[in-house]
Amino acid sequence: MRDFSNQITNRDPERDVRITDIKTCVVEGNFEWNLIEVETDAGVTGIGEAYRGGGVPELVEYTKRFLIGENPLDVERIVRYIVQEMSGHGGTTGKVVTAASGIEIALWDAAGKILGMPVYQLLGSKYRDEVRLYCDCHAGEAYAVEDGSTAYAEAEAYSPEAYAAEAARVADMGFTALKFDLDLPADNDPDPYNGRLTNAAIEEKREIVAAVREEIGYDIDLAFDCHWDYSVESAKRLAHELAEYKLLWLEDLVPPENTDAQIEVTQATRTPVATGENRFRVFELTDLIYEHGVDIVTPDPTTVGGLAETMRIADRAEENYIPMSPHNVCSPVGTMACVHLGAAVPNFDLLEYHALDVAWWNDLTSRAEPLIQDGCIEVPEAPGLGIELDEAVVEEHRLEGTGV
Repeated sequence: MRDFSNQITNRDPERDVRITDIKTCVVEGNFEWNLIEVETDAGVTGIGEAYRGGGVPELVEYTKRFLIGENPLDVERIVRYIVQEMSGHGGTTGKVVTAASGIEIALWDAAGKILGMPVYQLLGSKYRDEVRLYCDCHAGEAYAVEDGSTAYAEAEAYSPEAYAAEAARVADMGFTALKFDLDLPADNDPDPYNGRLTNAAIEEKREIVAAVREEIGYDIDLAFDCHWDYSVESAKRLAHELAEYKLLWLEDLVPPENTDAQIEVTQATRTPVATGENRFRVFELTDLIYEHGVDIVTPDPTTVGGLAETMRIADRAEENYIPMSPHNVCSPVGTMACVHLGAAVPNFDLLEYHALDVAWWNDLTSRAEPLIQDGCIEVPEAPGLGIELDEAVVEEHRLEGTGV
């Protein structure tokens, strides 16, 4: 087995630093946010975030067996080390890659602080001073999550009027791009298993989209998420019916496992199609991109393998003239990591913001001004990610039994 541990004997003493500890905790926001700290003997701690949900803290803890003593500046080598060392644990995909993503982000933060540079500069360039967000508005007034599972409301709550009212409210906050969920309880009638949409279900969705467009007009970008629900024929029928509304994109129309099915849907419609958030590492997105099975690729940097891995995906997308808009359901930590990514990637488009209903989201960082201004986040010039956690707020919302 290839050995990706530190083999270097010649390095400037100022950069000959070591990882001394790796810590995790889970913060209960609208999702369970996995926060990670990488401590170093340079007196610097890097902060990162891995995608939400269970199992990640345990995997991060496991990496301490071989990462303590490694040089945190060798960010990409360390990610390869994690994948190789944990390959027998399913390390080439899934939760191991998710855990590695959060560690990688913390390493970039630490490296930036040690070297006195913002993360975007370490990634190679700066293409923009601010990153535009699209605000995920869920499904009007009718969305709740309990213990990580979607809980549908009564069907009557999913009215076009509710969607339109929420769109107006969020647009008034300064967001110039919005996204709503378009998978509805009616999708399961008469059969909850086969992924087929009735004419009535498609008409209900069309009425929702029409109501939102009538409310906000066409100067605001508008996307809808379908959460991998539909058969190929239903996906194509739905996209055809919504073409007149000039959507930013329809997202995740069909289940993610079959790339050929995704290609067929994407190439059958002039409505832009987005997907990519639940695939791991560049290898699981390459065919999708080169076969033009996607119009906007949406990897999640806290899932897919980190910022450098997302840049590899962006490079392949750029070769095929495809923009990238990362999926992001993170706290400010993962969000700011994506902001630095957005600064460094030429074909970056928009970044998801998915915490509108978390009143204390901004409070998680130690700063006086909100991170989001007029639907955008300014790219920080401070070293690392340019933010620090407010430990008191972290502790207030920490999931019991996690962290130290």
